[in-house]
Amino acid sequence: MRSVFSATLMVSAAIFASLGSSAQAQLTPPSTAGAKPKPVTTVPIRPALQKPEETANAMSQAERLALQSDLAWVGQYNGAITGDVSERMVKAIKEFQKSRNGKETGVLNPQERGVLADTARKRQENVGWKIVTDPLTGVRLGIPSKLVPQQASDANGTKWTSPTGTIQIQLARRKEASPTTAKLAELEKKEAQRKIDYTVVKPDFFVLSGLQGLKKFYVRGTFKGDEIRILTILYDQATENTVEPVVIAMSSAFNAFPTGPQVAGPPPRKTVEYGTGVVVSDDGAIITDRQITDGCVAIAIAGFGNADRVAEDKEHDLALLRIYGARGLKPLNLASPASKTALDLTGIADPQNQGGGGAVSSVKASVAQLGGSSDVALSPPPALGFSGAAALDGDGKFAGIALLKPVVVAGPANGAAQAVLVTSDAVRDFLKANGVTGANGSPDAKASVVRVICVRK
Repeated sequence: MRSVFSATLMVSAAIFASLGSSAQAQLTPPSTAGAKPKPVTTVPIRPALQKPEETANAMSQAERLALQSDLAWVGQYNGAITGDVSERMVKAIKEFQKSRNGKETGVLNPQERGVLADTARKRQENVGWKIVTDPLTGVRLGIPSKLVPQQASDANGTKWTSPTGTIQIQLARRKEASPTTAKLAELEKKEAQRKIDYTVVKPDFFVLSGLQGLKKFYVRGTFKGDEIRILTILYDQATENTVEPVVIAMSSAFNAFPTGPQVAGPPPRKTVEYGTGVVVSDDGAIITDRQITDGCVAIAIAGFGNADRVAEDKEHDLALLRIYGARGLKPLNLASPASKTALDLTGIADPQNQGGGGAVSSVKASVAQLGGSSDVALSPPPALGFSGAAALDGDGKFAGIALLKPVVVAGPANGAAQAVLVTSDAVRDFLKANGVTGANGSPDAKASVVRVICVRK
C-alpha cells in the first residue's frame, strides 16, 4: 500500500540564524581586565518533535486510506476507513507497534510500515477479499470469497454463506414509503433474538451490532428515495478473530448506491502501458511484470523491437519475454543474493513522469525482510513505469523485482498503488524452470534494464 511513514524532526532555520551569534553573546558575560574568564554556558536548541497527527496530516489521502485499511486488517483499527486523521488511528498505530514490542511512537518507520502492509495483504489473501458489484442490485461491496464461497440470489437480494453456515452475508433490498434511518434501525432491532450492543443512526445510514441467538451480527443500512438496501453479517462467535476485521472492511467498502458505471474487479488496463524489464541472458531473455504485458496485441522493447511473452508466473506476477537477433544486451547478475533491506530500484519511469524521455534512474526503497519465496511489501512505491524494476542492495547484490500493484483498500476506491518485491529466490526459481540461469551477468543494473511497452486494442 505502500508508502513510508516516519517521524521527522522540524527545525526552524530562522531560529538557528537569529539565535546563533546573538545567543552566544548574551550567554557570555563581558570580560574585564585581569579577571579570570568565566566558563561559557550554552543552551542547546532542541528541534521540535513532530506529533503523530502532524505526520499523518502530511500524508496523501490515498496513503492514509491504505494505512487505515491495513490497520483494520490486522485487527488494530475498528473505525470507519475514511482517510481522516484521528486519535483512534494514532492509537491503532501504537497498538500495532506494541504488538511487535516496538517503541509506541504513533508513527511507523519504514520497516514497521512494510511489515504492516505485508501482514494485511496476507490476511486479505487468506480470506479471498475482493470488491464486487452485485449484478442484481448494483451495490458495490467487499466479499471474503474464501470464507463464503456459496452464493444464491432471488428478487429480494443476494446471500453468501460458508459451507457449514457459520458465516452468512445477506444483501437485501425492498421498497418502503417515506423511509428514515431511525425507522429502519428500529425495525432491524426487532428482528428475533437480537440483543443490541452498538447503535449508530445518521441521516444517511444506520449501523447495529450485537448478538442474534448464538451468533454475532452486524447490520448496515441506507436508502435512496423509497429504495432500501441493507447489509447483514452473521457469524459464529468461534470465528470472531477471523471475521471481525473483515466486518470492518465490509462496512467501509459498502456502497449501496454507487454513482457512475461500476466495474467488479481491477480497473481496465491502458491502451498503451509502460513498464521496466531486466535483461537476464545475452540471447534475449527479459523478465518483467506479468500484468503489464497482459492482453497486449504487441509488446515492444524500446531500442530493440518486438518481443514474445514465452512464460509467466501467475503466483508472483512475473513474465518472461524474449527478443531475437538483438546485439549488445547486458544481462544482470542474479546469482549473488542481497543481504541488506535498504534497496536501490533501477527502472525507467513512465514517459509522462519524465517529459516523454526514457532515462534510466534509481530510487530508494526498503523491505522488512529478504529471502524466501513469498513477495514482501516494498516502500515507498516507485513511480509509474518502474513495475519490473531491478532491486539491488548497497553492495550491488540482487534482491528481486519490484512490482507496482493497485491498492485493495477496505474503504472508498482510489487510484493509489502499492509495491511489492518478488524476492530473488522466487525470481531465480521462475527463470530456472524456463532454462535461464541468471548467472555470469553484470552488476550494473542501469545497463541491464529496458523499457517494456504494451499496446492493447
